[in-house]
Amino acid sequence: MVAKQRVIRVSTEQPNYAVCVLGIEVSIDIYGSIPKGSTSFDVRGTAGVGVYVVYNPEVVTALKGPSKWPLDVGVEVRVTMKSPSKVVNDNKVRVSYYGPTGQTPIASAWLYITCMAMSLDADTGRTGMVESKATNKTKWTWGPNGEGAILLVNCDRDGPSSGNMDNAYPYVRSHADLQDLSLVVLNTEGPADVFESHTLLLHISMFDATRVRVFQEGGNASLSSYEHILGSDKLSHTVGCKGGKERHAFYVEGLAFPDADFKGLVYLNATLLERASQNSPATPVFTETVVFRVAPWLMTSSTMKPLEIFVCSIKKGHNTNEKFLEAIKALAEKAGCKLTVCPEMENRGDRWIQDEMEFGYVEAPHKTFPVVFDSPRNRGLVEFPFKKILGPDFGYVTREPKNGRISSLDSFGNLDLSPPVKVKGKEYPLGRILIGSSFPGSGNRKMAKIVRDFLYAQKVQSPVELYSDWLTVGHVDEFLSFVPAPDRKGFRLLLASPLACLKLFKEKQKEGYGNAALFEGLGKVGKITLDELLEDRLLRSDSKYVQSCIDWNRSILKRELGLSERDIIDIPQLFTLEDATATALFPDMVNMVVLGKHLGIPKPFGPIIHGQCCLEANVRSLLEPLGLSCTFIDDFFSYHVLSGEIHCGTNVCRAPFSFHWWNIIP
Repeated sequence: MVAKQRVIRVSTEQPNYAVCVLGIEVSIDIYGSIPKGSTSFDVRGTAGVGVYVVYNPEVVTALKGPSKWPLDVGVEVRVTMKSPSKVVNDNKVRVSYYGPTGQTPIASAWLYITCMAMSLDADTGRTGMVESKATNKTKWTWGPNGEGAILLVNCDRDGPSSGNMDNAYPYVRSHADLQDLSLVVLNTEGPADVFESHTLLLHISMFDATRVRVFQEGGNASLSSYEHILGSDKLSHTVGCKGGKERHAFYVEGLAFPDADFKGLVYLNATLLERASQNSPATPVFTETVVFRVAPWLMTSSTMKPLEIFVCSIKKGHNTNEKFLEAIKALAEKAGCKLTVCPEMENRGDRWIQDEMEFGYVEAPHKTFPVVFDSPRNRGLVEFPFKKILGPDFGYVTREPKNGRISSLDSFGNLDLSPPVKVKGKEYPLGRILIGSSFPGSGNRKMAKIVRDFLYAQKVQSPVELYSDWLTVGHVDEFLSFVPAPDRKGFRLLLASPLACLKLFKEKQKEGYGNAALFEGLGKVGKITLDELLEDRLLRSDSKYVQSCIDWNRSILKRELGLSERDIIDIPQLFTLEDATATALFPDMVNMVVLGKHLGIPKPFGPIIHGQCCLEANVRSLLEPLGLSCTFIDDFFSYHVLSGEIHCGTNVCRAPFSFHWWNIIP
């Protein structure tokens, strides 16, 4: 039986009138006006009313007569309606009170009931379709058996190509814009005369007013017929009801992502109000609420299918990248991936496109689209995400510190995502966000709080903070990367390793190649032989320190991602310390771009042995058995000498996860 919704009082002095909602149980207060001398009662209803008497069988052992109930033992009367009324007051309930003899009623109380059908419906079953008359609309639950509607932040631009995101405007900008909104249907049925004394109100709280906007569907297909009824300073809207069976369609628009001050839940309410008289305030008869969770912004992992790779063109100055662009174009063709080149007039000399933005997406059962997260670094590429990425079915979001203070750690080369993992029985089917931070207790550079808070608030990709402040630039992509693999967990974690590099060089020295040199053929760059490298005490000291920093992260990654040593591959790499922070000595090979099985790896210019670079040969031997194709790309003068590599200079938009975020149990 449906839980009790409201109490209606009755009186023996005059009939009472009430409007009830189909499917909602009503308790009738039979004790408020008991006639003097009454000891029992009976209750009867007309055909459209279901009457139930609730009592304690341990107290009520026998009835006085075939249909009379005692009045002194807490017996309760409840009624439900069987169908909507055709006319007002067409259902009746009579309560008759009896004295000790129980023969003739002392008095009777009449209740006239008009039944309304009313249901506020949304896609609470997460099927992509509005579910009629669903239960548990007011509670949003996680997991594959969870219930609750989902709302997208309408942060793309389906309207005119100039201007802001669609949700910056209090009107529907195009028919495509409607697809990003969530449909809600208010179904009503009942006699028109009800609305002479009752009002049906759609409303939101003042707390949700900045996070949601509602449009009412008009009578035709024109955009102007969609009326903005809720949001901002509009907290309530009277729904015009003419009586009979009616369907009122509304479109709900998300305005804000979950964040530090917003858990992501918004509430849409429909309330039937009764006015006792023209001069008295209205009181609620019935309220129905649908709760929505705003879809989080989701990152993608480098192991996921690449759709489009972005790279900047730099033609001016000494560090042009025309040959680099040719190599990236060839790699994109191999991977079957679209290539977009950001011209110099748009990048304004800023080649570090990975640092400027991070591609992700939003998902609801009825719609999914990519969303670019614009970092607060604000250098030459500052306008590119908003002006060139934002567009039809491509959203935009950003977070900027109010004080304007940022560090290198706020660039998104310092933001990564693991592939899906399972850790101590807990599954992370959408991976875990990786953020570079400072060493515990050091109190140095950290990613801005407003950005970190946003990432944590998305909830479903539970962030892990690593130690990256030991690097001069300070980004996690300088010492780690993920590549797909056909076995085990479906991926490998690649970690830069000075010790693995020194071990390789010592082996080559013992084989008699001590005179083989780094940077052979680079002309302007002085060569360094293996003998010279291995005799350099300072380099050995730097390598020991850098390895300890990477090993600290190795422990965190193993613990937080549930990895074993078999899931990790050490990539040979040397770093040198300058002013107590580390920079890659030769092009940093883990700072690669991953396009499916095709890897674009910085060409390290290592010692040439048997006609090939021993560093390249070593990396091939580690990665090619996994079915990966290694393409070494020369980025020495175009990126490496400027303190970055291929990953820093490229950015990839990838296919979304097949796993639906709402099926997670956080």
